[in-house]
Amino acid sequence: MQTFDLAPGHRISRVIKGGWQLAGGHGEIDRDTVIDDMIAFADAGITTFDCADIYTGVEALIGAFRAEYLKVRGQEALDRIKVHTKFVPDLGKLATLTKADVAAAIDTSLARLGLEQLHLVQFHWWDYEVDRQVEVATWLADLRRDGKIANIGGTNFDTVQMRRILDAGVPLVSMQVQYSLIDDRPSRSMVAAAMAAGISLLCYGSVGGGLFSERSLGAPEPQAPFENRSLIKYKLIVDEFGGWALFQDLLQALANVAARHDSDIASIASRAVLERPGVAAVIVGARNRDHLARNLAIPDIALTQQDFAEINAVLARANPVPGDVYALERDRNGRHGSVMKYNLNKEGH
Repeated sequence: MQTFDLAPGHRISRVIKGGWQLAGGHGEIDRDTVIDDMIAFADAGITTFDCADIYTGVEALIGAFRAEYLKVRGQEALDRIKVHTKFVPDLGKLATLTKADVAAAIDTSLARLGLEQLHLVQFHWWDYEVDRQVEVATWLADLRRDGKIANIGGTNFDTVQMRRILDAGVPLVSMQVQYSLIDDRPSRSMVAAAMAAGISLLCYGSVGGGLFSERSLGAPEPQAPFENRSLIKYKLIVDEFGGWALFQDLLQALANVAARHDSDIASIASRAVLERPGVAAVIVGARNRDHLARNLAIPDIALTQQDFAEINAVLARANPVPGDVYALERDRNGRHGSVMKYNLNKEGH
C-alpha cells in the first residue's frame, strides 16, 4: 500500500477505510465482525480509518479495534494506525457554541477512541451565515497547542472559508472533500489554493456511494425509495453531471479500462481521483472486507494515456456540477441539502 506523509509523524495509507457506512442508516452491523474486518484492513496495509463524532457508534468501534489490535499485534503495529475523526457541531448549536463545548466534544472523541491525542480532527461547519467558523477553528488550534490534537483539517469548506481559517493562523494540514469523476468542484479553485498552502485533499465519493459498479452498468435508472441516504446523495450528483444515460457511457468506458487492468469499475474510478493534483488519499466506504483485495490494488493501477483519453471523452460531454466545494449541499432547502442530518449529536449519537 502506498503511503503519504500528511504531516510530520503522520503517515497515512493512500486508501483510507471510511466509517460512515458503519453508522446508523446503512443496515445492521455485528461488532465482532466489524473489528475483525478492521484488523484485516490494517494487516493488509490500509492503516488509516476515517470517522466522525456524528457517525453513530463508529468512534467507539474504532476504539475497540485499537484495543484489540494492541492485544494481538503489539504497540509497534498500533502506532502505524492513524484515526481521522471529525468535529461537527450541530446546526442548532452553532450560534451558542462555547470554547468549553468544543473541549468537551474533543474529550468525548478521545475517550471513545482510547487516545491521549487525536491524530487528526477534521472540522465541519454547517452554516456560513452563522459566521463563527473562524473563531471556533482557532479554539481547535488552542486545543492542539494544549496537546489534545496532533493535526487539524477541514471538511467540506469552500475555498474562501478555507483561506479565512488559514489567515487566522490555524495550521490546516488537510481538507476532506467530495471529489470524483462526476464531481470536479474541488478542481475549480480549491486544489490550487490547498496546494499553495501545503494542504492535502482527502477525497470521499470517488465510487459514488456504490453507483460506480458493475451492478449499475446496464441497469435501469434507480428510483425512490433508495436503500440509504448515500445513494440518494450520489444519484443527485449523477443528475447534475448529465443524467443516467451519460453516466452509463462513463461506466462503460471505466469497464473497458478495468478489463485491460484486470480490475473493476470502482477501483478505476478511485484510481483516477488518486491521480489528480493535490490528492493524498481516497476514502473507501467499505462496510466489510469483501472488496479488500480490490481496495489494496487501487494505488498500483497504472492508468495509461489511452485509459484517460477514453474516460475524458465521456467527461467532455458532462455538465460541471455547479459551484465550489459543498455549495449545493449547503442549501438546506435544495435537493442536495435536504438529504443531510444536521443535529446528530443532539440526537444522542
